[in-house]
Amino acid sequence: MSNVIDVTQDTFREVVVESDTPVVVDFWAEWCGPCKKLSPMLEEIAAEMGDQVTVAKVNVDDERTLGAMFQIMSIPAVLFFKDGEKVDEVIGLRPKHEIVDKIQAQL
Repeated sequence: MSNVIDVTQDTFREVVVESDTPVVVDFWAEWCGPCKKLSPMLEEIAAEMGDQVTVAKVNVDDERTLGAMFQIMSIPAVLFFKDGEKVDEVIGLRPKHEIVDKIQAQL
């Protein structure tokens, strides 16, 4: 079972903004090759870090408003939130350790 939460415009506030833990949000699309390579890494991170962090995904094709709200111009785009605020981001496919390091900085 996946520990990664699919987020929509309707659930974004509850899952991301109101979260008690840091949140990693992956903005992705079905047709994006690098997004498909990133997805298993995020699944691993979610499983390994458990309750320390919430990992969420936003499909930019389905949730255009959220993509526009965060000015997503290139995917995959991984945004890091703490206390409801965006605190960091990485654009493009990055190594797992780089994403983990950015999460660790928020703990």
